[in-house]
Parts: sequence; structure tokens; C-alpha cells
Amino acid sequence: MKRDLGLARCGLACCLCSENDKCAGCNSGDCPDKDWCENRKCSLSKNIGHCYECDRDCKIGLLSKIKPYAFTLFAKKYGEEYLLDCLEKNEKNGVVYHRDGIFGDYDDFDDAQKLIEFIKNGVKE
Repeated sequence: MKRDLGLARCGLACCLCSENDKCAGCNSGDCPDKDWCENRKCSLSKNIGHCYECDRDCKIGLLSKIKPYAFTLFAKKYGEEYLLDCLEKNEKNGVVYHRDGIFGDYDDFDDAQKLIEFIKNGVKE
């Protein structure tokens, strides 16, 4: 885990992403997705660093997907540091962010609250 990379604006875990050696991140001027990323545009327009800092509960852009949405809800409720602590603990216990491609253990959910519980305890119910 590259903890210093933290979270993307939308809540995706840059710190665990298998692409983090190639990706400059959403705050760089080199992000290839900067022109179409709704979450980047919205958070910049609100002068906030992450979607979890916003007081709205919305599902624009990548927040329409369960993983970034649940990660954002988690960080909004518990804070980014606790989210990173949980992700780091889970990684050490064998939870995988990406397997083949971009699918991993955090993607196997259709309910945000169940994913949040998985983030906290690392156990699928």
C-alpha cells in the first residue's frame, strides 16, 4: 500500500490501485481523465479536495459505482485516515483491491452499507 497516495477525489483508493505507478492522480495536471471526470470538475468548482467533504449525497460520475460511493460515505462518516487504516489492515489480511484488471474484493457488493461493514471488518457476511 502506498498510503501517501491516499484517495482520489471520488473515493477510489489510489493507495491500493495497481495503476498507481503509471497514474499521476486527479490533482495532477497530467491526469488523462481530467477533461471528462465529473467528480474532479465538481469538487474543483466547490473548492474541496474530495467528494466526501461535500455536504450533498450524490451519485454523479464515479459515485454511481458502489465502491467509490461506499468509500466516500465511509470517509464522510469516519474520516479518511480511518478508511486508510482499514484498507491497510485488510490488505495485510489478504483482501485484494484489484485482481485481474480492476475487479477485486471490494467490488463484489451491491449494497453500500454492507461494503462499509466489509471495509471495517474485512469479513464478507
